[in-house]
Amino acid sequence: MSLLSTILISLVALLHLYILWFEMFAWTSRGPKVFPAFPKDLFEPTKAMAANQGLYNGFLAAGLIWALLIADAEWQRNVALCFLLFVIVAGVYGAITAERRIFFVQAVPAILAAGSLFI
Repeated sequence: MSLLSTILISLVALLHLYILWFEMFAWTSRGPKVFPAFPKDLFEPTKAMAANQGLYNGFLAAGLIWALLIADAEWQRNVALCFLLFVIVAGVYGAITAERRIFFVQAVPAILAAGSLFI
């Protein structure tokens, strides 16, 4: 895997570790600042739902980190691509159903990382 791919995949994994932290541990404190259009009185009642979403983001990060640790180049690329595709789908779905900027924050970095695997 190229250095560029390694860096981009690492950045996507770090982003998803941040999302895990945000949704699992800072939903009620940082949430209103990150999602100002979401009614402030709904952050507390949706805390468990957000934590569940954070856990799934942690799984995405874990898969990307795992891909970086695989010794076999073909398997490394395949596993990385699989988890990057999961991130892209999640980013597109989030942009359609929640907030358009999710596409740019989540899907675009994953698209760039996936594209780098083919260079």
